[in-house]
Amino acid sequence: MIASRVNTGEGIQLEKPVAAIIGGGPAGLAAAERLVGVAEVHVFDAMPSLGRKFLLAGKSGLNITHAEDLDLFLSRFKEARTKLEPLLRGFLPDEIRSWAAALGVEIFVGSSGRVFPKAMKASPLLRAWLKRLGEAGATFHPRHRWTGWTEDGALKFETQGGEHLFRADVTVLALGGASWPRLGGDGKWTTLLRARDVVVNPLRPANCGFDVAWSPHMAARFAGEPVKSVTLSFGGRSLRGDFVVTRYGIEGSAVYALSADLRDAAERDGKAVLTLDLAPDRDVERLTRDLARPRGKTSLANHLRKAAGIDGVKAALLRECLDAALFDDAGALAEAIKALPLTLIRARPIAEAISSAGGVALDELDEKLMLHRIPGVFCAGEMLDWEAPTGGYLISACLATGRAAGTGAAIYDSENDS
Repeated sequence: MIASRVNTGEGIQLEKPVAAIIGGGPAGLAAAERLVGVAEVHVFDAMPSLGRKFLLAGKSGLNITHAEDLDLFLSRFKEARTKLEPLLRGFLPDEIRSWAAALGVEIFVGSSGRVFPKAMKASPLLRAWLKRLGEAGATFHPRHRWTGWTEDGALKFETQGGEHLFRADVTVLALGGASWPRLGGDGKWTTLLRARDVVVNPLRPANCGFDVAWSPHMAARFAGEPVKSVTLSFGGRSLRGDFVVTRYGIEGSAVYALSADLRDAAERDGKAVLTLDLAPDRDVERLTRDLARPRGKTSLANHLRKAAGIDGVKAALLRECLDAALFDDAGALAEAIKALPLTLIRARPIAEAISSAGGVALDELDEKLMLHRIPGVFCAGEMLDWEAPTGGYLISACLATGRAAGTGAAIYDSENDS
């Protein structure tokens, strides 16, 4: 065992194992929290400070979890639920709320069930968390980019002062995916694990925007415009919400909720056709009747606005997606308003995505999240192959898998030291 000596204050020195945690985001810090009482904990991060993507998430309010029914909560993880459920049950949403409160962070549940800090930002929570870990004995090593292992198993880091080697009894990898690489998650770790025969599924964008072949007028005139109170449908799922027209296509919370299925279809078929209901509070019969009224000298734009409540960017979407002849047919136009087909070409690049799909195949890990092929090395967080929508699920799973990996590492070391 690679151990440090700890003085108990009574003249007795105890040996503590050395734990290396690589990645200073929520998963890595959650692992540190589980290990800090039983090991000498060292947290390494490539960036100048820890938790940078966590802080970015806090700019929009920091959903730390969700208060919905547990079975519904677990269903958000789709195919990965079977593997993740025991880990998620190990740190339930209610426990996450209590954990945050213990850090001195007041929490509230929004009308949608999403759970936020009252401060609506991540920085107070992160500061309190790092302070508590530091006081418990964790050591932080920023600007340490992990580059693999030496032949005899030491961890290698690239630092400003050159290569640094570090030996640990247990290692937790919490390296994130490949979204927002400027904040540290560049996905380069995939090469290092594949070199050790670990199966790593390709990293793909999740909770992402999509490209649409807008006309030059649409892209120039309406980029940045929100499309509010619409229903989006794809693959048998429908949801009401908002999205934003961008220069390249669309993005926004309602799009993100359907993005996994849209991405898969676009990759498989070369496109995905999203259906928009631009007037979800009006049925097609009412729209047909109102649109069929004589408009006299009223312009088409004003007629659409008065008869169907369609103007601005919604009217532009109709013109962008429909043949001009349909605007003279009240019935066809009403049906198009209720089911407008919008062709998406591809998902936006992973660097722009909120999160990543793909990563370490879950079958590569035991129930404690240790790699079968590299004993003593555990993985947690977004680098595992799972995905979930926004709304608190991402951070919840990072916290839960981080805690599970930290607990597993502690158990592994105690079993191998005995």
